[in-house]
Amino acid sequence: MNRACVLVTGGAGYIGSHACKALAGAGYRPVVYDNLSRGHRGAVRWGAFEEGDLLDGDRLRDALTRHAPAAVLHFAALAYVGESVTHPGRYWRNNVSGSLSLLEAMRQCGVGRIIFSSSCATYGQPRQIPITEAHPQQPVNPYGESKLAVERMLEGFRTAHGIQSVALRYFNAAGSDPQGEIGEDHDPEPHLIPRALLAAAERADALEVYGDDWETRDGTCVRDYIHVEDLADAHLRALAALERGAAPAACNLGNGRGFTVKEVIAAAARVTGRQVPHRFVARRPGDPAELVGSAELARRALGWTPRHADLDGMVETAWNWLRRK
Repeated sequence: MNRACVLVTGGAGYIGSHACKALAGAGYRPVVYDNLSRGHRGAVRWGAFEEGDLLDGDRLRDALTRHAPAAVLHFAALAYVGESVTHPGRYWRNNVSGSLSLLEAMRQCGVGRIIFSSSCATYGQPRQIPITEAHPQQPVNPYGESKLAVERMLEGFRTAHGIQSVALRYFNAAGSDPQGEIGEDHDPEPHLIPRALLAAAERADALEVYGDDWETRDGTCVRDYIHVEDLADAHLRALAALERGAAPAACNLGNGRGFTVKEVIAAAARVTGRQVPHRFVARRPGDPAELVGSAELARRALGWTPRHADLDGMVETAWNWLRRK
């Protein structure tokens, strides 16, 4: 598949743009398909750009026909848990109906491989730590439900139409391109590390920490952070596995190690040399105390090992990007 075209839905977004850079560096020809509702045109730097919505089947089929991609990397989705609770229809329409539109267009145009950006949110409240792929999938919010629905859809299209797929279940994406060419740029910003850095830079209000009375080592929630460049690398390896016919249907992407909110705040202070203004507020309903994933299957099946597992290193790449913005 070297030098093959790969269509990247949501390629103007945070993870999708990093995946495009990795694809280009590995000799692929990425083509970004994005409606720019939450992505950024300036992040499209490593291939052609097709502006379009997933729900526009004619536009999708036109792009697939003209570019004839060997595979699709599917990142395009709404991804705010809180928003999914208050506006569930948006998530079913964009994430589920949009994915169905994409799969139907792929079937009609003869595109037979797809890698799907899924989430640990499909698991819901953890029954054991670390979470493996065998953990029951019982999401507790519409965002997680929408990702699980697409995974089920992939199973059906694999069985009925032979479309081969891998669902990559991310834990918490973090950091930015070490070369500083692209980075995380959300509005509003939902993620802890950039929010802590924005507070340290006095470009945002004090960081709100949801509870300090959890049953964890310091009373704050524990999360598994995975550098965005490692996520991009996993997609390259999943593409290679699909080409070999040896890809798992789904696998976790995480570091297998969790950090508390207080530990992230301390790392942000070390990296920036500044205090991180923060205050403790009430817990959010539905938040688990700890989310840490096992990526053993990805290591075995894809040959993937995170290269940026150090928390300070992840925070430093995010800080370097923020200072350039």
